Amino acid sequence: MPSNRALEQRIAVFGESGSGKTVMLSSFYGAMQEPQLRQKSLFHVVADDMGQGTLLHRNYLGMKESARLPAANHFSATSYSFSVKLKDGADAKAMPFDALRLVWHDYPGEWFEQGVSGPEEAQRKVDTFRSLLGSDVALFLVDGQRLLDNSGEEERYLKSLLTNFHNGLLSLKDDLLEDSKPLVEFPRIWVMALSKADLLPDLDVFGFRDLLIEKAGDEIVKLREVLEGFVEGRDALSVGEDFMLLSSAKFDVEKIEVTKRVGLKLILPLAAMLPLERHTRWAQAKLLPGKVAEKLLDAGVGALGAGALAVALLGNRVRLPGPLGIFSGLVGAVLSRGVIEDAAKLAGDRLREINSEALAKHNYLTATLTGFRMDLEEGEKEQVLLRSIK
Repeated sequence: MPSNRALEQRIAVFGESGSGKTVMLSSFYGAMQEPQLRQKSLFHVVADDMGQGTLLHRNYLGMKESARLPAANHFSATSYSFSVKLKDGADAKAMPFDALRLVWHDYPGEWFEQGVSGPEEAQRKVDTFRSLLGSDVALFLVDGQRLLDNSGEEERYLKSLLTNFHNGLLSLKDDLLEDSKPLVEFPRIWVMALSKADLLPDLDVFGFRDLLIEKAGDEIVKLREVLEGFVEGRDALSVGEDFMLLSSAKFDVEKIEVTKRVGLKLILPLAAMLPLERHTRWAQAKLLPGKVAEKLLDAGVGALGAGALAVALLGNRVRLPGPLGIFSGLVGAVLSRGVIEDAAKLAGDRLREINSEALAKHNYLTATLTGFRMDLEEGEKEQVLLRSIK
């Protein structure tokens, strides 16, 4: 099997200017470079563009050592690609891929707050949005500082935030839909995320959910209606059903404590695991039209997708015929949908059992992926994450 086979997962991050996107990304990447984490982790996170990696790490060290925030990236539409590489000594035999790649799309908040300066910027805005259409998961950031500034009148900020985004999407619709045909590829899981959650320490994920629904429930419904107009199979769409808390660090006047993070370790697990479990559930409920199901689950014969992820999650519990070198034909031709469903439902004691077995056998890919599922369970237990039950 080629050593560069990677399963790519994409995540799109939306938030107004100043909502903390750059700080969050820098903290996410910088924490992964800390020696303590590198020593105990089963994997390393490496920036595919070393220049981007150096910049993000420098941002992180500036916060850690000098309490210096990264410079704002106004109107900067940047995609970042990270490879999750297994530690030395991993046994990669009988695995359908040997690395996971996370592509992070950062959409400039200014484009949902103000108009563009001319035709050139208007086209760049459309091209940028088009580049993130392959994302399965979108994080929609709600700024904790803005909530604090509008304490007692949070609806003023929330209604404005959601309405601006709603209107911004409508302005892009005609440019994104060719002949008004809905899209098969489009972010279908929209997670409402509270950034700067450290500023609201008494607010857990349930309180955040309740605040959004109480103060801006109508606007969330309208946002979903707009998003439905973009996608084929509109019932297979999750908007305002998943919630999480995010904090890049604890910020004081003279220091930034980068070790006091909330929710950032869930970003990789969310990107890797949430689409599998949600798409499988939609397929079982018959909410996915045929070609949408093929794209989201079957991924076509020979492609790395849900089937490959299911095999890697279940480890040696899946018996595949023939040498792994012919895995390219197994997703569509051999692997049953039941295996994907089994992997999507993996939880509790069985999840921990497979994780322990994989660790003992140095099958670090299965151990990492089952560890991701365990992280999501722990996030829910700590009331940092709330996943939809639909």
